[in-house]
Amino acid sequence: MLRFKQFISEGKYPMWLRITVGGLVLQMRNLNQQIQSEKDPKKQNQLISQQNTLLSYISGLGIGVSSTDNVLLKRLKGSMVTKRK
Repeated sequence: MLRFKQFISEGKYPMWLRITVGGLVLQMRNLNQQIQSEKDPKKQNQLISQQNTLLSYISGLGIGVSSTDNVLLKRLKGSMVTKRK
């Protein structure tokens, strides 16, 4: 597993993308801990829903970058900025 400093400094992807994905992964780890410690099934489902939303962002970014479609990548970047407020 790479350390955060190694993850940020390597690769050909834009810096905003690497930082965004790193932040999303940290949020997912936090949600995972909350899901495991939560006893209420309704609250667990809400947390799982949030986790799935973050997963969809990461998948979308992966598709946008691998397809080299600049329009798709700009749309994803715009949706990430507006959704995370």
